[in-house]
Amino acid sequence: MAKDYVKKPKVMAKEVNLYYGDFHALKGITLSMEENHVVALIGPSGCGKSTFLRCFNRMNDLIPNTKVTGLVMVDGKDINDRGMNVDQLRKNIGMVFQKPNPFPKSIFENVAYGLRVNGVSDAKFIAERVERSLVQSALWEEVKDKLKKSAFELSGGQQQRLCIARALAIEPSIVLMDEPASALDPISTAKIEELIYELKSQYTIIIVTHNMQQAGRVSDKTAFFYMGELIEYDDTKIIFTNPKNTRTQNYVTGRFG
Repeated sequence: MAKDYVKKPKVMAKEVNLYYGDFHALKGITLSMEENHVVALIGPSGCGKSTFLRCFNRMNDLIPNTKVTGLVMVDGKDINDRGMNVDQLRKNIGMVFQKPNPFPKSIFENVAYGLRVNGVSDAKFIAERVERSLVQSALWEEVKDKLKKSAFELSGGQQQRLCIARALAIEPSIVLMDEPASALDPISTAKIEELIYELKSQYTIIIVTHNMQQAGRVSDKTAFFYMGELIEYDDTKIIFTNPKNTRTQNYVTGRFG
């Protein structure tokens, strides 16, 4: 009889605590995420969502007096291990921020940037990868005739999709998104959400959002954070229709937060 195949989690946190100086920002967080899933992190402002997101590409390392305990695993490797190559880790984990942050370069060079930084110089390869990344981010048809123009000429929604293309160009396996649509209009937001849904066939996506409806639309699983604690983590449908914890219920129904 064949053994049941148990899929290893793509990403796992086990008893993760994070301190900014004396402030205990994350308190014993444990959860795991499967490959090709979208996980939404929800909760009121200041509850630890973005701090937790930054644990996966070690962006918290850049903040003075930060201390992390516990285990953060990506593809079965402890990413806080002293032997971990942080540059390689960040190449594997793309990041899209709250506000579009294109570089003061052309549309083409924005997407090509990560490839050039990583030592790629083959012009044909770069051109193919730029096109593919722009197609993936649903921007190619809008910019294919103006690749040499400044990225600042694009609308806010287009700039955010350009930043997604830039993140995808170096072929990460995980994409972190910190409120990627919060600065955008409803039409641009809908495009970003459609994009997230399409991208999950190729990537594992972790998204921080304040928008309950957005979490419900784009994610497979949802984690509810409150005051640095993970209160509940389950299938998104369960979190929004039948949560086990009263605090989760109160938050998703708008009674607080």
